[in-house]
Amino acid sequence: MAKSLLIISRQAPWHGPSAREALDIALAGGAFDLPLGMLFLDDGVFQLAEGQQPAQLQQKNLAANLQALPMFGVEALFACGHSLAERGLESGELALPVEVLDDAALAALIARFDQVVTL
Repeated sequence: MAKSLLIISRQAPWHGPSAREALDIALAGGAFDLPLGMLFLDDGVFQLAEGQQPAQLQQKNLAANLQALPMFGVEALFACGHSLAERGLESGELALPVEVLDDAALAALIARFDQVVTL
């Protein structure tokens, strides 16, 4: 059986290539039916915000990649509740449905996966 993988995305979509790389890893893993989940933490929760206009910052839009996650079998999507609150985001305003976790649930989530990649 394949080892499970949790991808933790901690960077805002406009803060370098890390956000795109995390999504690319998730999409590739999903294409190969790996058991994986994706956690948006710290500024990574900004990837989930609706109505972004990355072209103004000369960045590519990650919305299509985010919307493709469930089509590639990546349905275990999580966000840190503390990170959302600190950045003024609410779960009902996000581009994708995610399970919002508190600190205790975050620790349990990370322990549940065999491997963890943080970008």
